[in-house]
Amino acid sequence: MPQERPGGGSGPGPLLSEPGPLLEQVAVAVFALDDAGGIAHWGPGAEQLFGHAAADVLSRPAALLFPDPPPDAPDAAARLVERARSLGYWRVRMPARHRDGGIFDCGFRVFPMAGAGGGTVVLGLAARGEELDRVKTNLLFLDALFETCPIGLVMLDEDLRYVHLNQALADMDGIPLADHLGRHAADIMITSDGGELQRTLRDVARGRRSVVGALLGLRTPGRPDRDQVRSVSFFPLSGAGDTRRGVGGLLLDVTDREQAILEATAARQRLALLDRAAARMGTTLDLDTTARELVEAAVPDFCDGCVVERVEWMDEDEDFDPERPLITRRIASGTVLPAPAEELVKGADRVTYPPGSSIHQMVSTGRPLAVPVNEEFVSRTVAHPGRARLLLESGFDCILVAPLIARGTVQGIALFGRSAARPAFADEDLSLAAELASRAALCLDNARLYGRIHDIALTLQHALLPNAPAAGPHVDIAHRYLPGSRLTQVGGDWYDAVALPGDRVALVVGDVMGHGVPAAANMGRLRITAKTLARHTAEPADLLAELDACAEESGIDWATCLYLVYDARTGGARIANAGHPPPLVRSPDGTVRTVGEGLGVPLGVGGVPYRSTWAHLPEGAVVALYTDGLVEARGQDIDTGIGALRALLAGPVFSLEEAADRILAELLPAAPTDDTVLVLARVRRAPGVQEPPQPA
Repeated sequence: MPQERPGGGSGPGPLLSEPGPLLEQVAVAVFALDDAGGIAHWGPGAEQLFGHAAADVLSRPAALLFPDPPPDAPDAAARLVERARSLGYWRVRMPARHRDGGIFDCGFRVFPMAGAGGGTVVLGLAARGEELDRVKTNLLFLDALFETCPIGLVMLDEDLRYVHLNQALADMDGIPLADHLGRHAADIMITSDGGELQRTLRDVARGRRSVVGALLGLRTPGRPDRDQVRSVSFFPLSGAGDTRRGVGGLLLDVTDREQAILEATAARQRLALLDRAAARMGTTLDLDTTARELVEAAVPDFCDGCVVERVEWMDEDEDFDPERPLITRRIASGTVLPAPAEELVKGADRVTYPPGSSIHQMVSTGRPLAVPVNEEFVSRTVAHPGRARLLLESGFDCILVAPLIARGTVQGIALFGRSAARPAFADEDLSLAAELASRAALCLDNARLYGRIHDIALTLQHALLPNAPAAGPHVDIAHRYLPGSRLTQVGGDWYDAVALPGDRVALVVGDVMGHGVPAAANMGRLRITAKTLARHTAEPADLLAELDACAEESGIDWATCLYLVYDARTGGARIANAGHPPPLVRSPDGTVRTVGEGLGVPLGVGGVPYRSTWAHLPEGAVVALYTDGLVEARGQDIDTGIGALRALLAGPVFSLEEAADRILAELLPAAPTDDTVLVLARVRRAPGVQEPPQPA
């Protein structure tokens, strides 16, 4: 920096700067003395320390900076110059005098330095003795603290990366001190708190808060198999002077004292795993999907690999015989380990376990079992030599086998495998596996029972609904049935076509209230009764009266039905309606009209007579019979749905099958909630028949 000269002039001096940042809290004076002991340079720090302005002291004897010496004692300033030149560097503590006359203890460091004109000067650095002592004491204390303190000390920057720590913390983490530097705190302090520690450290780094004596459960990469509890305190670093902003911390390992916290942490982790498993499993009633959900819940949170197998019992009442092989079918598997583990878990569909295997032991007791993967286990459990070799080379170090028990029967088994990188299965893991298996077994049993009910329902549906209605030579039919229940795939809607004597055809469609097997059974009663009556009852109104009586006797509270008899000789149709949506007739010219609009009351009400109406059906006309599931939707009036069906029928109808598919695609939502029947019938006149007579 420029030096002050007599007369207020300035020019380049021998010093470039003062060491201000070196000791931010200490006033450091920089000055220079010439050969005669005069002051040749006077810096701002010197003015602050001694109280003299540069203009007042430059070129004056440096003796004014010191108390008067005793008689015959050397001048202090002359001594500084002599010692610096003879020793090259001299450090000394001696009294100094302030401009106000006060005497204070001062520390000096002096050494010769080339001057601006080619000569030399003695450069001096001075600071108050008590300030030097304070800084020295603080530095010594900090050094001793970091070297000997048994508490972990750490300094993180604003990005939460390690910039300084002591050996006690490095030992606590099980990672060399140098390997911490530059790494993120989250890489070292691994917690299961959902990121709460990182959010806290960020708040501290921003100066928003401090943390004192909080308890923290964690693991570190250096000790991956050891849960630790630490008492931690974090505080923001101010950034004073040139120091970094960030977080300072003190960490104390209190694991032994806080074992209960470790157990609570492990319990929370197990509970969280069970919660995730409960949310994943049983989302469908498909057996294979449910098994896959168990695998996805367990891998990788609980284990490195998992398979689910279903036991193939001869029948449900079969007793387990430990002297016979146990045969299973693998229905789901998964692993995060590399080959050959993946080939091991996915490479078998049907598995045979020989008598005396660990699987037999587990099935006999009904309790989970943990075993190490070694030659003894493999030889007793794996019958196929190739798969035995795969298991030994797979990387699995231990296996936990748990039974899938539902309604007192072992329905299957779940096998969980861990590599040597994880801790072996402990008693707590056995309990967790038992809980996982229990929940999975219930879901799998529900899926299995649903499969049976589904098969029964489909069989019932096929038995009750006609596959190819016998409409005769004068009526072409396309028919569709879509159940609204995804559980049973069958409901109470029905349709039929009955060929009658005299070139007549009866078309019938009905709807029994409800879903599932009970509704389907009631539908079957009405359909069979209607088909039987159709051949003996000429008048549609009379047939509905008989169906009404049947419904009352059978305890059917509510059902609708539409019955239409088409006469191909006359082109006329007799129609009776028991509370059912009316049929629509599309003429060959594209006009669409409603026929048989007298609704009547539903079946099962009883005591109300029905009546028949007549309508003319021209050659090639298309009759649409349907149930309310096609035209009625939540938030929509049924008349709106009938209007939409009318508009679709008005379009070209070249193929009845294509028209049926198009109508369903346009009118039904993606997930219908009600059963739906649609029957499209194209009518033709019998040959040689003239215009029909008008009805009486």
